Amino acid sequence: MFRSLIGLFKLPPRNHTLIHSRLFSSSVTPPCLLLGTTLKNNLPDGSDVRDVLLFDPTKEEMLTVSNITFPEDLAGSRQIGSARGWGIFSNDHDRSLCISDIYSSLGPKSTLTMIPLPPLVAVHSNQTNAVWNVAMSSSPCDQDCVVAAKLLDRQLSLCRPHSDMRWTNVGEILAENNLQKLENSSLMYSKRERRFYLPGPGGNSLYSWDLHLKKNKVPSFHELMFRDLPELDDSEWKLLGWCCRTEHLVELASSGERFLVKCCFVCTQVCTALFSSSHEGSNYTTRRFMVFREKKMTEGRYMHYTEDVGDVCIFISMSEAFCVEASSCSGLKPNSIYFIGHGFGIYNLADTTIYHFQAPEGAPTSFKDPYWLPPSRI
Repeated sequence: MFRSLIGLFKLPPRNHTLIHSRLFSSSVTPPCLLLGTTLKNNLPDGSDVRDVLLFDPTKEEMLTVSNITFPEDLAGSRQIGSARGWGIFSNDHDRSLCISDIYSSLGPKSTLTMIPLPPLVAVHSNQTNAVWNVAMSSSPCDQDCVVAAKLLDRQLSLCRPHSDMRWTNVGEILAENNLQKLENSSLMYSKRERRFYLPGPGGNSLYSWDLHLKKNKVPSFHELMFRDLPELDDSEWKLLGWCCRTEHLVELASSGERFLVKCCFVCTQVCTALFSSSHEGSNYTTRRFMVFREKKMTEGRYMHYTEDVGDVCIFISMSEAFCVEASSCSGLKPNSIYFIGHGFGIYNLADTTIYHFQAPEGAPTSFKDPYWLPPSRI
């Protein structure tokens, strides 16, 4: 049980081999998509040995890291969220939770870190495993780190792993205000403002919470004003009006610049992407993205539509969205969105085209862990 762990513990360095040695040809890995794991061997102590499968979008190759030992607590659990390269794992037998950096500590000299979390209890439903996404204020190794989890029923819960014995629920405020359209909004943490943010219905507003969990559960409301909307045909606007949408707020760590990303997807008869996550229905495909650059003025927050985010790449998945400067990782395409969900590919903001990834040889054609992992040092 995760709660039997006292505080934070680290396991010794692990010996493993890398099938594609190119992954470790430099000190920083590119952003990779977690495709899943392949069981190799069950060990007597309850742990097991697996191969970790990653997809490198810069080379469109599958990378296999072999012989990774998963401790017993992780071997019997499933991943339910990801943020900052850390995964949150749930044990269905005792409902215990754990944070681990197992997928971002794949280097030959790395040590595995595991941090227990209190059980997450759903307030308005029995879907305790229906986590939409998670966000973190900092590395979970920091004593003051706050972890936030958003459930599908609009519940929002926060806790400090090193001091809290239970989660603090702040999502009741959203439910009381009958905000029915927040299920598809993704939670993020702003390092610049030290607040958690959640886009409001349709992405037309923002709700935010500071880190004083028990003193101030009521969110701050931020109305957004949009400028420089794209010039589209009436038929395109009408189609976008019928689209389903997800909203993501993302912040560039180096500058604090923020972007609001709206993903529009439509129902189709045929899925054009051959490489997709199994949690999404094959009859939906991404139509387009709309990106707005935030500018804070004395009158309020203005969101300016843009088709040029410069050297920035935005990564959208079921993990907390993040930005990477293309010049920092060879092979990344600037001014683009790398996405997984209703399709899997690269969206070019300049010409609004989508390049769909194809499954490389040996890769699973569907997978259950659609999480982008940010660059990490090895």
